[in-house]
Amino acid sequence: MKSPSRGAWLLSIGLMLWVAFYLAPWLREEVRILSSDSAGYYLYLPAAIVHHDLRQLGFRDEMVARYHPTPRFEHASRDSVSRNFVLKYSSGLALQELPFFLIAHTLAGPLGYPADGYSQPYQWAILLASLLVAVLGLWLVRRALLPRFGEWPTALTLLILVLGTNYLNYSAGQGAMTHNWLFTWYAVLLLLTPSFYARPTLRKALGIGATVGLMALTRPTDILAVLLPLLWGVSFDRAGLRARLAFWRHHLGLLLAAALAGAALLSVQAFYWHYATGSWIYYSYGQEGFDWLQPHLWLGIFSFRSGWLMYSPMLLTALVGFWPLRRQQPAAFWAMLGYFVLFLYVTFAWSQWTYGGALGQRAMVQSYAVLAWPMAAALHWLLARPRWAAAYGVLAVVGCYYGLWLTIQAQGGGLLAAGDMTRSYLWRILFRYEAPAETRLLLDSNSEFGGTAVRQRVLWQQDFEQVGTRFCGTPALAGACSLVLDSLHAQSTEYVLPAKPGEFQWVRASALVRSEYTEWEVPRMTQYVVRFRRGSEVVKARTVRLQRAMQGGWTQELHFDMRPPREAFDNVSVVFLYYGTRSGLLIDNARLTVFDEQ
Repeated sequence: MKSPSRGAWLLSIGLMLWVAFYLAPWLREEVRILSSDSAGYYLYLPAAIVHHDLRQLGFRDEMVARYHPTPRFEHASRDSVSRNFVLKYSSGLALQELPFFLIAHTLAGPLGYPADGYSQPYQWAILLASLLVAVLGLWLVRRALLPRFGEWPTALTLLILVLGTNYLNYSAGQGAMTHNWLFTWYAVLLLLTPSFYARPTLRKALGIGATVGLMALTRPTDILAVLLPLLWGVSFDRAGLRARLAFWRHHLGLLLAAALAGAALLSVQAFYWHYATGSWIYYSYGQEGFDWLQPHLWLGIFSFRSGWLMYSPMLLTALVGFWPLRRQQPAAFWAMLGYFVLFLYVTFAWSQWTYGGALGQRAMVQSYAVLAWPMAAALHWLLARPRWAAAYGVLAVVGCYYGLWLTIQAQGGGLLAAGDMTRSYLWRILFRYEAPAETRLLLDSNSEFGGTAVRQRVLWQQDFEQVGTRFCGTPALAGACSLVLDSLHAQSTEYVLPAKPGEFQWVRASALVRSEYTEWEVPRMTQYVVRFRRGSEVVKARTVRLQRAMQGGWTQELHFDMRPPREAFDNVSVVFLYYGTRSGLLIDNARLTVFDEQ
């Protein structure tokens, strides 16, 4: 092939189309891309253009009931002073979606659909727009890398980003989120910035300012993108700093033009806030905020729950690549390193560091357009050393397969539990496409016995035949009575039994369970709670949500394992808790079995 990088770009397009039109679960019925956070960013458009109601959002309940963009209306809150609703998310993404929205709005009626902002023409418009933006973003990244690093480093960088990270999921699978669109704007910025320093013009300055302004209007923390043009080409010595100051004195008009262009776009949000609340500045995230002094860096990067590198390990190549980047592209080094360090810190200083549950860390995806540069630099270095390249190639194949497997699971495979993953659960499902339903209990227990059990005995068992009429559920799963947990019976008796360290190495909790309906909302699931206590003080507890592994209408026997704590304890307690699932749960033949490992 004359151009491996072009081939990689075309293959990437094919993969995105495959995910969007084959894997994505919405195509089993109809397109539902406007859901969750993407529906919140989009909300400006139907509110302003279709319903002419940006303040009271009187259409919200009807839209939630008809199209289910979210289980409940949660993307706006009522201002205590003006009594108007204020949209939670900023308006940058809606501004970018506006042309596609207007096309859909024009076509909806003639095509026989409601022109209400949420029917199928609007869903398809945003889906196709997101794919178009993703294709453009990768092409712009290729255009920036190719003259600097060459064909093969550029081609491999594109393939690793698409196959070996969570980018594919958030470009083709959930492309209506902000991250896909911001990735493309970062790619634009990284073309404009070196071009500006090579030949400063008003057009380029306005382009840089407008790009940064739109990015900050889309996601406020991406104001950090301004570091890329500000630090580009700076060498942090006296001569380098003097040269940069002299450059800006000479081009002060261009600097002011860029700042005005960015401020003009950011003013859109200020005007909206003033329209809705009477205040030019408004904090719309309620109690959510930043833990500046205790950022969740370790959890955000390495945790099994939702760690960035745990679910996109191929990006280690980019982190290592900062070293060769300094030699190969010194003008980019400090700008990219400074931006990335601050971006990483701010991203994981956010109190809700899992960002609502995602494949890896979705908040990092836009930065991949920047990380493509050090990744390409690392690959350029490796390809000049065949032995190193061969060893890396083996790891890259495994890493890319892992990334693709994760995307499949996130899009329809069903095994990924975004934001809830644990070490034991990941190892149990790794590279599988099917797993027993009971495996999902590992999301809570995070422990599984796989050896040979010896010295088994029953520590506690309960058939609930004597619970009394208040808690007696029928028809019973076994015997004459089963424990019923529902809105009228929210907590069982707490059963307490003596135990102490050294008596056993493992505990297996089990029960026979049945519910008429499948429960999908984790906070509403019924809990099986085992606590090791010293007196009434809890030393260790394991709370398992039974409906994770339950299918409505079926009687199942479930179990989970745990180790006792190392700390001293003198009793173990068992309790069952109801948290609002829409149908009651019957439980029978519950027991704790203890044993040692051979």
